[in-house]
Amino acid sequence: MGPTTGPSFASLRVGQLSYATALSLQEELLDKRRRSDCDTLILLQHPPVITLGRGADDSGLNNTESSLRQCGIDVHRISRGGEVTLHNPGQLVGYPIIDLSNYGHDLHRYLRLLEEVLIRTAADYGITAIRQPGKTGIWVGEKKLASIGVGVRRWISWHGFALNICNDLEQFRHIVPCGMPDVRMTSFKELGSDPVKVTTVEDDLIRNFSKVFQSRYQGEYEPETVTQTSLA
Repeated sequence: MGPTTGPSFASLRVGQLSYATALSLQEELLDKRRRSDCDTLILLQHPPVITLGRGADDSGLNNTESSLRQCGIDVHRISRGGEVTLHNPGQLVGYPIIDLSNYGHDLHRYLRLLEEVLIRTAADYGITAIRQPGKTGIWVGEKKLASIGVGVRRWISWHGFALNICNDLEQFRHIVPCGMPDVRMTSFKELGSDPVKVTTVEDDLIRNFSKVFQSRYQGEYEPETVTQTSLA
């Protein structure tokens, strides 16, 4: 059980969604959040896609955009913080739509809370993940398990995190992950975790999110409140 007072949130678990569609969904829910008092945690997977944040340029790509698209990997330049990252099936992506006025309008604190959610979720599967000073995300040794890149609009958060569960790590060869040439990515599967479905990890992440953010879980977001065009 989560807390009975203070912030609350609902989850929206939509399976696999194209990046463009997920971006439109975030925009819609971000606008709705200004007129409501409940946060939303979107959880999903993406087909292969590379995103470049505000701090990224083409030096973060090891192939041209046209060659990447020929390999079936889409490319998007977006407004989140951070450098280059890659999403693909088997990776759990979370987009929290949160009013940060409940968290002191403190972006640094928000990032540390997200990291704590991911650290606790990894621990549920016997994986000891840590922070690295001066870097965002979570790590196991020198390998990166999860990336974080967020955006804030009028103190409501969007974009979010990507936690590698059982995705194809070989596809990361196409990028310089997070702008760090020497970084290697890892996953639950590579680290020897028992086989697990992404949807199972979602359950644990929701529980940890409620505890870390001290936010009451209200269950699944009512689907009729999301436009059909958003989820097309």
